[in-house]
Amino acid sequence: MAPFILLVLVSLLFVPTSSYVQQTKEGFISGVISDKGLDFAKDILIEQGIASIVQLQLPEIEKSVQVPFIGNAKVILSEITIKDIQVNSSSVVSGESGIFLVVSGATADLAMKWRYSCSSWLIPIGISDSGNATVKVKGMQVGLTVDLRNEEGTLKLILLDYGCYVGDLSIKLEGGASWLYQVLVDAFQGNIASAVEDGISDKVSEGIGKLDTLLQSLPKQISVDNFAELNVSFVGNPVLSSTSIAIAINGLFTERNVFLVPQRYRKRLQVSSACGGLPKMIKVSIHENVFRSASLVYFRADNCPSSFFWFQEGSMQMIIDELPNQAILNTAEWRFIVPQLYKKYPNDDMQLNISASSPPVILVDNQDIRASVLVDIAIDVLEAGEVIPVACISVDISASCSVDIIRNKINGRLKLEEFSAYLKWSKIGKLHISLIQSLISTALKTVVIPYLNLELKKGLALPTIDGFAFQNANILYLPPWIAVCTDVSYLEDYYLTQHSAYVS
Repeated sequence: MAPFILLVLVSLLFVPTSSYVQQTKEGFISGVISDKGLDFAKDILIEQGIASIVQLQLPEIEKSVQVPFIGNAKVILSEITIKDIQVNSSSVVSGESGIFLVVSGATADLAMKWRYSCSSWLIPIGISDSGNATVKVKGMQVGLTVDLRNEEGTLKLILLDYGCYVGDLSIKLEGGASWLYQVLVDAFQGNIASAVEDGISDKVSEGIGKLDTLLQSLPKQISVDNFAELNVSFVGNPVLSSTSIAIAINGLFTERNVFLVPQRYRKRLQVSSACGGLPKMIKVSIHENVFRSASLVYFRADNCPSSFFWFQEGSMQMIIDELPNQAILNTAEWRFIVPQLYKKYPNDDMQLNISASSPPVILVDNQDIRASVLVDIAIDVLEAGEVIPVACISVDISASCSVDIIRNKINGRLKLEEFSAYLKWSKIGKLHISLIQSLISTALKTVVIPYLNLELKKGLALPTIDGFAFQNANILYLPPWIAVCTDVSYLEDYYLTQHSAYVS
């Protein structure tokens, strides 16, 4: 079975249409493969194809021939096996009816066994013999034309045309009489050529069938965690230009176990294949709506019954009960700022319960990702093991996040841009917000932002899929898109261990 990443590349390879991804539906993640990527996909596809053909055994050939002065000879060629194939050149050419992949100038080495028996009035006693032979096939061409279509969110690979042509072949006989060699050349040359052509053609058809089956088995949704799933159904037909080919998927986050109702978007989204002048194989672009859908899903998770989402605490909630300056989380530190708090709860510990009050608004900018979020900071007093909410401050926070790729991980860094606050409710009377903004700023700058940056610094590893990995990747900001431009390589050790499984 072909590796998944190869399948994706092949999926991008075989489609005829225009030069942009034009989604009339909800495609918010696009994958674009450049001509450099097409060459990579073509070479890997040919290599995998050769691996499936080598050791292919062709049908037995039997023929009766009339040999002068000898009589009728029955000759049988058996165990005809393709031992090796060498490719001289290959290319991929786009056309109106599909994509034509051609291998030309290839050679193949065959091994076989032969045996014959004959009799005539000159030789009343029948004679027979057997031995081995090798065949060199030259000037071989293999071609196929393929199309790829979207069928209800999955991709179907359609084999339009295919075939193999053998230009010439030579036979080297081990043992046997001289007349037998000439018989093999004259009588069996066409049969051997036809057997090679038919055998390789059948393998091409079989391979495309396996790729199509694998395409059909790709999921339409991927579970992210207990809260969310990612809709990875394909949108529209793949798109081909002279320099790149692209596919689009829905790409939006949804709540788990929620039935998806297909939506329509009137706006056409267009994605270029350009990678800032860098010759990369693949470009994956993510629209800011993907991030917005994620923020909406996780915000809703905070406001849904836990029995539905199977969680104990909201996913957009943080409780701060420790700070570098722990004195801040004691009412004694607030006695001059909020005297009534200290008067009612003298020298009691406190905690800050931070939760989002609306879904974060996310925008892709020219140099980073901007986020605005309205959060509620509830001030809780801890008295005799009881948590007592005493006030709630609403804070409007604006932050930016720069994203970069270091080695094989995506890293980010969050920066607080600005915030404003107002009193939402209070059980201890009026609070002077201007006086406690410094405490809020301290909490944000010394705890919240460093904690989030620590998580972002850990990075998200770029995926290695079936032994194929991204290489030399970089980030581009192309509002409203953010793109990852990368080359693709395969891990040789993984490839070698999986090679025999693919051939079988």
